[in-house]
Amino acid sequence: MGRFYVTTPIYYINAEPHLGHTYTTVIADTLARFHRARGDETFLVTGTDEHGDKIAAVAADAGVSPGAYADRISPLFRETWDACGFHYDQFVRTTDVYHERIVQDFLSRVHANGDIYFSRYGGLYCTGCERFLTEKELVDGQCPDHLTVPTLIEEENYFFRMTKYLDRLVAHYEAHPETITPEHYRNEVLGMLRSGGIGDLCISRPKQRLEWGIELPFDRKYVTYVWFDALISYVSGLRVHGETTFEAMWPAAHHVMAKDILKPHAIFWPTMLMALDLPLFRRLLVHGYWTHRGNKMSKSLGNVIRPLEMKARFGMEPFRYFLLREMAFGQDADFSDTAFVKRVNADLANNLGNLVSRTLSMQQRYFGGAVQPLGPATSEDQELIAAFTEAYHAVPRLTEELALHRALETLWRAIDQANKYIVVTAPFTLAKDVAQHPRVGAILHHLLEALRAAALLLAWSLPDTSKQILALVGVEAHEALPPDLAWGTHFPPGHRTRPPVILFPRIELPSATP
Repeated sequence: MGRFYVTTPIYYINAEPHLGHTYTTVIADTLARFHRARGDETFLVTGTDEHGDKIAAVAADAGVSPGAYADRISPLFRETWDACGFHYDQFVRTTDVYHERIVQDFLSRVHANGDIYFSRYGGLYCTGCERFLTEKELVDGQCPDHLTVPTLIEEENYFFRMTKYLDRLVAHYEAHPETITPEHYRNEVLGMLRSGGIGDLCISRPKQRLEWGIELPFDRKYVTYVWFDALISYVSGLRVHGETTFEAMWPAAHHVMAKDILKPHAIFWPTMLMALDLPLFRRLLVHGYWTHRGNKMSKSLGNVIRPLEMKARFGMEPFRYFLLREMAFGQDADFSDTAFVKRVNADLANNLGNLVSRTLSMQQRYFGGAVQPLGPATSEDQELIAAFTEAYHAVPRLTEELALHRALETLWRAIDQANKYIVVTAPFTLAKDVAQHPRVGAILHHLLEALRAAALLLAWSLPDTSKQILALVGVEAHEALPPDLAWGTHFPPGHRTRPPVILFPRIELPSATP
């Protein structure tokens, strides 16, 4: 048994939970469930990032204090993730007392080591990024992410000697290329590190400009830069459970994030860990952006996708399936109601749902739900067994490789084979001949084994569907994925299955917006 520690970003509370947040959390939840199914000791941390300029500004616009604003928005994330069925082990708020203490302890240690110094600095400050930008980072004089002209600010601040660790960081990424996945993001980070454009990191904001933050323990006139605060949540989320938990799980740390926050995670965070003499994370898992019908999602365009609205309209499992199946991890993908409905109807309603319904209907109609003996395997039986055996080995491997869309595609090839098997063997025709009833019973027995196999392989992608299928065929859910399918050993003659239910009602296309 191994260990797996996975985090989502500590989500910034200047916006309510949307598709981007949800996708990242679906990935983390799926990976955590997968590793639990493999028998690994697993821990998942998520939470909210509640300090900084943007929160202070949003709160001021709302006419409330930053603390009151944070207390209103942060619970929305926790409630949304609970309603989505995500299983996390710790929800960190960066305003939690235990987190603030760990941040101040880390600052004190880095300061005592001589890696923090005080200096006057003049630079171009982007409020959206909450950091100073270099001239090289600007595009036509604007921040490339927020398309705003940064403000020239000159002030005294504290700086982290990040440049002291950059050569060591380059050497680490070169020696451990798997640390940043997919590879093109590692190349992007190495390009930044080799460009010579990265200096020391400003890690404070004077209280005369910003009061909303964690005070520096060595100078109460300053608060901590939001990234030096938020990234430490990956440590505090473990340490709140005790030093034993931290020491056990931290070496297995995997951070899931969107590509827009790659630089803080790939450069700021590891150099901070080096300064603290802590081991680096195992991997950064970086995904692309979701657009909506080709456009960036924004409140002004009115095209923000909210997870609980999708759950209310279509159910969480179809929404979860679409996100995992539609986006190739690391690349961008587009969301539209039309694409969603087509995918759900084709894969879930017509394919998987129909397979479950037809199998259980025939089992009830011909044998009152009682399973019949298998008998000698025919060539058609062998093809079905081979398809699910291949999937049983490939799906976990592809999941581990983060090829989540290919893992589902591979499983659905086996499900396709099961539907083809029904057509080729034609149990509904054979049942008309009493002499063929043993063969009909064997065919349905094989199909029940196929449903069990499919359910086991859906345990981390569609956990509720997996449990529902197993309950329908009368098999207990496994805490860990069995080492092999052991086909033909799970349904002794006389075992009873339940009547079918509609797992995925078809969604009518006219209800979708093209």
